[in-house]
Amino acid sequence: MTAELADATTREDWGSQRSRTVTWHEPGPSTAKGLTMAGIDYLRAITNGDLPAPPIAGLLRFDMVSADPGRVVFTCEPDESAYNPIGAVHGGLVCTLLDSVTGCAVHSTLPQGKGYTSVEIKVSYLRAVRLNSGVLTATGTVVKSGSRVGFAEGVVTDAAGAVVATATSTLLVFDL
Repeated sequence: MTAELADATTREDWGSQRSRTVTWHEPGPSTAKGLTMAGIDYLRAITNGDLPAPPIAGLLRFDMVSADPGRVVFTCEPDESAYNPIGAVHGGLVCTLLDSVTGCAVHSTLPQGKGYTSVEIKVSYLRAVRLNSGVLTATGTVVKSGSRVGFAEGVVTDAAGAVVATATSTLLVFDL
């Protein structure tokens, strides 16, 4: 048996191949517009379709569904492309979802001319996420937003309302 035949036999056992197309808008123009706005106005411009979502939203299938001062809500519909080797959605996707909602929650409290970046995030994973978990809902809430540091919490629930992960986050606030 040749290596080519062995590879062909192995690949038949892999299952059907899948693909997904990711599209996004060039981020520069919308970022430039967003930086002229207070944080809440920028986030609301994304939620109401006046500005496109950032490219990572399309890649990871995130949708920002609401933005209020100190609180944002995202949904995420993970697919098999986010699976890890043990047949569950990779925790990194859930962590990124939590990092996004906690960061945006703090962003929603910032005036024009201020930005933020994550300094620390602590995630607790409470249950596995799989395709049958359905659409995930992530809520980020500000604990304290200061002139130099912001603190936020995040919670991710599955379609049945079960909590799958929580996070606390510390964010650095700075002049843009």
